[in-house]
Amino acid sequence: MDIGANLKAVRKQRGLSQRELAKRAGVTNSTISMIEKNSVSPSVSSLKKVLSGIPMSLVDFFSSDIAEVDSVPVVYRQQDLLEIGSSDVSMKMVGKDFPNRVLSVLHETYPPRTNSGSDMIQHDGEEAGIVIEGKLELTVGDEIHILDKGDSYYFDSNRPHRFNNPFDETCILFSATTPANF
Repeated sequence: MDIGANLKAVRKQRGLSQRELAKRAGVTNSTISMIEKNSVSPSVSSLKKVLSGIPMSLVDFFSSDIAEVDSVPVVYRQQDLLEIGSSDVSMKMVGKDFPNRVLSVLHETYPPRTNSGSDMIQHDGEEAGIVIEGKLELTVGDEIHILDKGDSYYFDSNRPHRFNNPFDETCILFSATTPANF
């Protein structure tokens, strides 16, 4: 295994610069650089310290492979989307095979008179979306908003919220949430 190349691939996959990883791990930038260039062969404890900044265990690091990182699909066809919805609401997740996701991207379909559930929900992160077809009733806190085709939303998910389609036509929306909840 090429430890340097693997570290670089994992670091880039997580969107970290050498400087950011060094800061998180409590080591110097040159330490990260030398490991990635295979100029030094880190001890197990040194590598464990570096990986703590990702975070990643030694087991996960040594079981991963650059080929795996490079083989993650970039394009997902309609039939590749993963259905994660429940009851009558369809929620198809984009990028089901993307490792260590930080963002959930969904294609959502709310048939007439369906909703995200009778209770308001809240969680850490942010949510955004755009109505592609139909209309949607969005409740955030005490406010109720009616969104038409082309309208969009963006809010802090810590605020209680609910999605509802009380209308006679199907609503389709494209949404994204952080952190990835699925």
